[in-house]
Amino acid sequence: MGVLIRSAFAIALVFMASCIDRSFTPVMPEALEVGTPKTIFVATIREPVPNGSFGPGRSDQYSLLELTVSIPPNRQTGQLSFAYAKPDPETQFTMAGRRVFDDQSGFYTRIKAEMAKLPRDQREITVFVHGFNSTQAETAFRAAQLAQDIQLPGATMIYSWPSQGNPLGYAYDGDSVLFARDGLERMLRQIRSADVGRVALVAHSMGSQLVMETLRQIEIQTPGWSAANLNGVVLISPDLDVEVFRSQMNRIAEVPQPFVVFVSSKDRLLNISGRLRGNHNSVRLGSLTSLEAVAGLPINIIDTTAFSDDAVSSHLVAGTSPALIAILKSARKTANAFGRDAVFLANLLPGQVINADGATQVSLRNTGSDER
Repeated sequence: MGVLIRSAFAIALVFMASCIDRSFTPVMPEALEVGTPKTIFVATIREPVPNGSFGPGRSDQYSLLELTVSIPPNRQTGQLSFAYAKPDPETQFTMAGRRVFDDQSGFYTRIKAEMAKLPRDQREITVFVHGFNSTQAETAFRAAQLAQDIQLPGATMIYSWPSQGNPLGYAYDGDSVLFARDGLERMLRQIRSADVGRVALVAHSMGSQLVMETLRQIEIQTPGWSAANLNGVVLISPDLDVEVFRSQMNRIAEVPQPFVVFVSSKDRLLNISGRLRGNHNSVRLGSLTSLEAVAGLPINIIDTTAFSDDAVSSHLVAGTSPALIAILKSARKTANAFGRDAVFLANLLPGQVINADGATQVSLRNTGSDER
């Protein structure tokens, strides 16, 4: 009976969450009186809605925006708190500004102006591609949180694809990933053509499927483009079939380096995702437990399982575990070492290093401290 009650309660919570309007977040410039501003550039193919935001609908219109996020003071590392209707800037991430550009020239001129303020070695743009069940505002908040906590250099940009923003919208989001490939390709090519700086591509969950599909189609048209134009690729908790991933990687003429995949065997959402496919032996790339499945691929697997209990979310350990964030922050300046040999990796990150014909796995060790 207790199990039935808990299951019914969980289902009720899902339906309650699906009834909340998550597409609209008010713009409050006054939030910057207490918060720290973070600029987030946006490319989206979401459908514009009358209140000025962008909803879950798919659009042929390609929109470019600049968002200003107010990051609350006295926030714990890895923590992301926000509200949809009446946010409290003292304790919650708040949207403080929103500008929609009429054309791409003005948009990239603005990014170049932002880059010009930085030393040359920091002129890098990190492109974040969100996962399942995400709204545009939530993605901007998460990107701002990660950028501040890990102290990412340069500018931050998100590709906002039309997720339904609903825990019951998994199938819709899967179709939206396919719909969104051309838009992501357009954005990546425009960034490089605009010469705004180095480009690092980061994807979470289902967004990893979108990134890999897009790189695959770019490589079919322009072999070698990815390695020549991307300064690295990071997949966090990728909701992606391992065999499909191998097929996508085999289509890439030269894999961008570093190419890093964060995994955790305790990722509850990915374990459910695998079971939903009707095969109890199915393992998603983000919950990989054996390096054998990706042997021969020039990638680096970072196993974050040891930090799952410390993280706010088992599906985003790399971004919500204070202890792991401290390690990543200290390793940021030597991130290019992820593409080097296993001995160097062992010295860089605390944990066991395993090699399998080109692929490298580092199983991180949690020392119980958020300081290194």
